[in-house]
Amino acid sequence: MSKKTIALIVVIILLVVIGAVIYFTSQNSNQTEGNNNQETLADQTEENNQVANDVVAEDNNTAENTETGSGKTLVVYFSAQGHTESVAQKIANNLGADIFKLVPTQEYTSADLDWTDSNSRVTQEYEDESLRNIALNSTTVENWDSYDTVLIGYPIWWGIVAWPVDTFVKVNDFTGKTVIPFCTSSSSGLGQSGDLLAQEAGTGTWLEGHRFSSNPSDSDIDAWTATIQ
Repeated sequence: MSKKTIALIVVIILLVVIGAVIYFTSQNSNQTEGNNNQETLADQTEENNQVANDVVAEDNNTAENTETGSGKTLVVYFSAQGHTESVAQKIANNLGADIFKLVPTQEYTSADLDWTDSNSRVTQEYEDESLRNIALNSTTVENWDSYDTVLIGYPIWWGIVAWPVDTFVKVNDFTGKTVIPFCTSSSSGLGQSGDLLAQEAGTGTWLEGHRFSSNPSDSDIDAWTATIQ
């Protein structure tokens, strides 16, 4: 065999070896790149899933806070002759609010409420402030902390709040609550009744109140509640 033939065979073998090396190197590189891409895709998928889970968790927390947190409204009232009670019930219906009635342990009779009689109960209580500490059947509202807005209704007695309401206001904590007073009166205005209650409470955000006549129309009540919804 000639030297040229041997040299040609050697060159061919080298080319085959080099080609094989290049092929297998290329295959390994592609496989490594594919594995890296799969790992990257897996990492990205995991990250996207985590973000989605976080969003769902945040939405769930928001829904839970909405359900158990803000927005609940309570109407608290004292009514001596039924006028304030009628208004309070209409307000509660309009606002979808809960309602809590203040009932004196010793309820007022018609004779007690005769302000023209100097010997009547309300007249004596008016003249002697020490008699105005009126005991109530209950001052405790169930789930009090769940209410963000509290409306307090009362009749006006001698230009001020009917004093059974004072008992309730003094013993409850209005921190974090918006409080809106309203009154019923045949002639007197709201006056300083709301401000005096706010001073007695010492807590809460007290807004300007509203005065209704003793027998207001539904439209009058509707118009007012529409401003606070």
